[in-house]
Formats: sequence, C-alpha cells, structure tokens
Amino acid sequence: MTIAQRLGRAGLSVYLGLKALISPVAFGVSAIVDDDAGQVLLVRHSYQPGWHLPGGGVGAAEPPALAILRELKEEVGLLESAPPELVGVFTRRLGWVTNVIALYRVTHARIAFEPNAEIREIQWADPRALPEGTVRGARRRLAEFADRTAPEPYW
Repeated sequence: MTIAQRLGRAGLSVYLGLKALISPVAFGVSAIVDDDAGQVLLVRHSYQPGWHLPGGGVGAAEPPALAILRELKEEVGLLESAPPELVGVFTRRLGWVTNVIALYRVTHARIAFEPNAEIREIQWADPRALPEGTVRGARRRLAEFADRTAPEPYW
C-alpha cells in the first residue's frame, strides 16, 4: 500500500505540504544571450558577488519561456529578441533547497540597459575568455555552449 493510499486525500495534502517545507524546490530560469559577434551577456547583481547569467524565478503558473523574457526585460531592459530556445534543465542544491533551472538561449536581443535595484552592471564577454569573478555555474554552462558539448545535469 502506498503512502497516498494510507493517508487518503486530506492526509496526502498535509504530507505533501510538510514535504515541501522540509525539502523545497525552487524553479528558475537563466539565459545565454549571445550577439552576432559571439559575445555573451553577463550581469552583476546588487546582492551577490561575481558575474552571472541573467535570469530569475518562475512565477506560479508562468511558462518558463515567458519567465525568461520577463526577467530579461526587468533585469537588462530587453526590447526584443528571437523566441528563447531551451538548452537544458539543470539542478542545483543550496542548503536544503533544490533549484531547478531551465536554461535558454536568446538570440537577436536588443537591449537598453540601465542600472537598477537588482542589476548594477552588464558586460558582453567572449565565452572562452570570461572576466575574473564569473561564477562557476556560468563558467560551466558557457564552456559547454562555446565548445558545443553535451551539458552536465548539475548547475
């Protein structure tokens, strides 16, 4: 007999709620935004050190492909782009929380960046010569992108 059968509908709801508190999962999106010269967009946050790929959280019932476009508009002033292309889905554990990250490639992006409360600075960089301070996850994803290798499953 499964846990669901033992607990019934009401008990299962309580069980799933407690399980989410004990081992929550957050869903996020990130983007490799690249230009015609092969440069990629990096962002520097106001609240954490280093250079990162742009991205953020997926809202309740929000499709991830729309979430990355929203995040790019909010963070870096995306004006237009080609539709996002899914690169892969990755996991990352931070303490007791697991992050699931959908990574998209966004091309033909037109950006009008102005520093804001979340993003202090952007930089276009060669994915094979990233600036000092680029975080490990971004380095890994961009190396796979530049070398056209199969991505590892962990961020």
